[in-house]
This record gives sequence, C-alpha cells and structure tokens, in this order.
Amino acid sequence: MKREIAMIAFVLLGMGMTASAQFGKKINLGKALQAGKDVVSAVTLSDADIANMSKEYMAWMDTHNPLTKPDTEYGKRLEKLTGHIKEVDGLKLNFGVYEVIDVNAFACGDGSVRICAGLMDVMTDEEVMAVVGHEIGHVVHTDSKDAMKNAYLRSAVKNAAGAANDKVAKLTDSELGAMAEALAGAQFSQKQENEADDYGVEFCVKNGIDPYAMANALSKLAELAKDAPKASYAQRMFSSHPDTQKRIERTKAKADSYAKK
Repeated sequence: MKREIAMIAFVLLGMGMTASAQFGKKINLGKALQAGKDVVSAVTLSDADIANMSKEYMAWMDTHNPLTKPDTEYGKRLEKLTGHIKEVDGLKLNFGVYEVIDVNAFACGDGSVRICAGLMDVMTDEEVMAVVGHEIGHVVHTDSKDAMKNAYLRSAVKNAAGAANDKVAKLTDSELGAMAEALAGAQFSQKQENEADDYGVEFCVKNGIDPYAMANALSKLAELAKDAPKASYAQRMFSSHPDTQKRIERTKAKADSYAKK
C-alpha cells in the first residue's frame, strides 16, 4: 500500500497537488522540524555547494521514502516511459517512483527525477511525461537550483539565526529535513512556470509525445484541485487561480504551433 507524504519537496507545477488519503501513506521527510546547527551564510553558497546539497538531499529523500522496485507495475511503467532518456541538455538523468499517494513529481539539480505513484495513478503515460518534462525544465532553467539555495537559507535562518562558516559542511539529518520543509513551501514565479510549461511541450515533441499532453495534465490537475480540501494549498492556489486557465491556454497555443508544422 502506498504511503502518505508528510510534506512535498518541489511543488508540482507550482500547484502543490496531493491526492486524497485513501491510497495509504505519504512521503516521509523525516525529522524535519528538529533545530539544527547552521552550516553556511548566504554569501558563501556556490554552485558547487548547491550541487553537493542536491546530491545529499536526494540521497536523504530516497532513504526516507519507498522507491518502487524495477519488477513492480510502477517500475515497469517507469522503464517503458523513461528508459530511453538518459540525458537532457547535458544533464544526466536518473528516474524513480515513490510509492506514495501524492499527485506530484519533482526534479533536482543532480538530475534526479522522482514521480509519485499518485500522479501515475491519475494520469496517462503522455501526461506523466509532460509533467516530467516540465520538472526537468525547472532544472535546465536553474529554477530548481535557486529553490534549493533559497530553501537552505530559509531553513538555516530559522534553525540557527544566521551562523556562518567558511566551508559548507555535510548536512545533518535534521538540516536536510528542515531544508525539505522549506522546499515544500517553495513557489516558482509565473514566468518560471510558463517557461517550464513551454519546456514540457517541447520535451513532448522531442520524444514523440502528443504536444497537447502538457495542457491536458494542467487541466486534469485543475479538476483534481476542485475536490481538494478548502484549506489546502492546491484548492486555494490552483483551482481558482486566474493564471491557471492562462497557463492551459498558453500550452494549448504552443501545441497548436507544433501541430500545424
């Protein structure tokens, strides 16, 4: 039975979609709220530091959440969808499915792409791949790197009130958990979302997938948000957000441009 997610890292498509709890358990972010020693100040974070954080973060997430086995239904479907995609724009990719109920996916700066089983349950193969393309777009455009840096700084400020060191030390379990908590509340700008949507459409075209899959995925998520609890982030920010329909129309128009070629 799939697990529940306590909080979500990298909010899917800027919507923070989660499924209802009937499927089982949610993503575990471990000891996310333990106060930890700050590792670095804002001015000392380099691209190399962020890359190392990304690797540590993904190792931590994979340890704390159930990755599906290759011989399972989800594992076989994942291989069918992504087995031929090894690298995108110079970034080496690795894919995995968390057996959790959340309708979500995210990509990290180290090339890790994780899809929640809840997303695979409600979307077609082409819609799943459109979402994957969108998330990869955030990495290619450095949005994910910036989100990682900002999440670290938010968690660092909260946990250590601005302590600083000359070097970035290996993050502790509680520090990684605090950063995951901060990532759960991260939001991309409308410009970033539009660019990732565009990348998602282009990703579909390059991989022989229906270019309308991005718009279809957005529309499906909008419908799911209507049934989300009124107090949920998804219901507040997605089902009634005025930019939602604009994003759907934009992706349809972009797909139209490819369909006419």
